[in-house]
Amino acid sequence: MLKKKDLYYIDLFAGCGGLSLGLHNAGWKGLFAIEKSPFAFDTLRHNLIEKKNHFKWPKWLLPEAHDINNILKMHSENLMKLRDKVDMVTGGPPCQGFSTAGKRNEEDNRNKLINSYIRFIELVKPKILFFENVKGFTLEFDKNSSKGKRYSDYVISKLENLGYDVDAELINFSEYGVPQKRCRFILVGVRNDIATKNKINAELFFTKIRENRAPFLISKDLRVSVPLEEAISDLLYKNGTTKLETDKNFSFGRYSEVNSNYQKYLRGGIGLEKVPDSHRFANHSQPIVDRFTFIIKHAPKGKTLSKIFKDLYKIKKRTIIPLDGKDQAPTITTLPDDFLHYSEPRILTVREYARIQSFPDTYEIQGKYTTGGKARVMEVPRYTQIGNAIPPLFGEQSGIALKTMLNGR
Repeated sequence: MLKKKDLYYIDLFAGCGGLSLGLHNAGWKGLFAIEKSPFAFDTLRHNLIEKKNHFKWPKWLLPEAHDINNILKMHSENLMKLRDKVDMVTGGPPCQGFSTAGKRNEEDNRNKLINSYIRFIELVKPKILFFENVKGFTLEFDKNSSKGKRYSDYVISKLENLGYDVDAELINFSEYGVPQKRCRFILVGVRNDIATKNKINAELFFTKIRENRAPFLISKDLRVSVPLEEAISDLLYKNGTTKLETDKNFSFGRYSEVNSNYQKYLRGGIGLEKVPDSHRFANHSQPIVDRFTFIIKHAPKGKTLSKIFKDLYKIKKRTIIPLDGKDQAPTITTLPDDFLHYSEPRILTVREYARIQSFPDTYEIQGKYTTGGKARVMEVPRYTQIGNAIPPLFGEQSGIALKTMLNGR
């Protein structure tokens, strides 16, 4: 039985659990999460089900990876029975078809998951909803479709027709203590009867999250603006390396002393004796190390390599960004070779990715590190899991704002 005093949510397209972790920290209770990738779900299960017992999984649904369309097909009656029992539905469909970082294809089949999301909302009718997607979700495609050029307009219209007061903004997570210039489309909906009863509206979320930002970060001894160096400078290669029995072909990094409050917060008391989770260094060849050393020393930081540098090394890759340790990171992608470390001739590790996304070091990432070729369509390795996630630190702030709205405070 669900405890009436608790607030329950369902996480759709949950990925490896970044938003769910944030909501857990904000005091929400999870009912269940839907994630299609077994790789990403393994990470969510390990950390939020097995370690934290965060979800109160219903008997009619196995705690494993699921396709939302299969859930809609097989369990529509069970979903309808959740009406008035679920306070919130969260999550946004995969963003690859909308993202300006990719090919941005309106015909991408993943874009159709928008309709699956809307159907889920129609069946469950949660009191409030929280939706996240890339900035490109608000931009027009070159070719129009029956949905209209902006998918954001389409979703807002559909949700309003379902009886929700809806508001949306583009939010830069770098303004909320995350060391990354990650701009995302955030949409909040409040069911009209709840809006009337609690005397609230969707716009109130954005007011509350801005008002609470400073006191929230101060309570954790964190700053609003965190440069990359403060996030990952305790994870340098020069700290020394070790080998692990589980992965003998690679070197794993070690901790140095804590160098910032952000590091202290995410390490949570982990000492020098422990090997950081997922802190595996790539095996770069010596010519690659020499190339990276030259680029880090001479190329402008924080922007992709110019044609001069690409021609010098005959680089055909579109994006290679030498990072700037004194600035926040750009939006990290699912491709680790898009970025060079700010002071060492290498790409970032998965743990450094996780730090940039504000995952605590106790959150252990599961599965393969990378994949390629045709497998990229099917597999979601560690870098991709973290690159696609909602930063837990922002998720927690969102969860607090949403709780205060529902509680009428």
